[in-house]
Amino acid sequence: MITSLQNPAIKNIVKLLKSKERLEQQLFVIEGARELSLALQGGYQVEAVYLCRAMFENSKYPDLLDRMPETSVFEIAPAVFAKVAYRENSDGIVALAKPKSHRLNDIRLSENPFIIILEAVEKPGNLGAVLRTADAAAADAVIICDPQTDLYNPNVIRSGVGGLFTVQTAVCSSEEALAWLRANGISSYAAELQAADFYQQIDFIHPSAIVMGTEADGLTGIWLDNATQRIKIPMRGKIDSLNVSVSTAVITFEAMRQRGF
Repeated sequence: MITSLQNPAIKNIVKLLKSKERLEQQLFVIEGARELSLALQGGYQVEAVYLCRAMFENSKYPDLLDRMPETSVFEIAPAVFAKVAYRENSDGIVALAKPKSHRLNDIRLSENPFIIILEAVEKPGNLGAVLRTADAAAADAVIICDPQTDLYNPNVIRSGVGGLFTVQTAVCSSEEALAWLRANGISSYAAELQAADFYQQIDFIHPSAIVMGTEADGLTGIWLDNATQRIKIPMRGKIDSLNVSVSTAVITFEAMRQRGF
């Protein structure tokens, strides 16, 4: 039982909340039994598990510990767990895992792929929400071009409720993504406010990718100039933009509707 906040392992978990430490140590933090279960199903290598048994007693995943080597599970006191917990109403389990490589060439495409592309996404909460949408729609992959946030930021995992572990994800430059789309015969649709065509008018039944930019600046010229077509969501109010994760969900589920899902 770890009872001291000064324990080196506990201090290290806190350190790993910073991107620099995650990069240097090649470790990241998973909080939550559901998220950890999804990570294990997704083939992630878990190095250590820290458990507050009093909080874990009512878990919906009681068999989770049976899938972990006993030597990798460490019990910690409630006060210590409060120090490492990142979210409210935690269920008493935190794990350290090895990140994966996220390369374009590792993506396995279906016969009729649907891809979500995010350019220069800044907010981890938005990225997590998009991954959650991608999981719900069974999108083939999410591609993050020129990211401004760390894929393994705890907020990505929390807001995506583990979508990072269930959705194929690649990180690359916009140029690489464009070349990959062309090589795989996938049409790209760039979302922008000034586009001529509404998203409902687009035929998403064939291999398609939607491309979403930042809320502040939208997409850069490389996508606006090279995408197959520009599209927009109609706006009837006085505010001229939706949250990028909401916009992504709106267009994604129109594509799913057209595909009969």
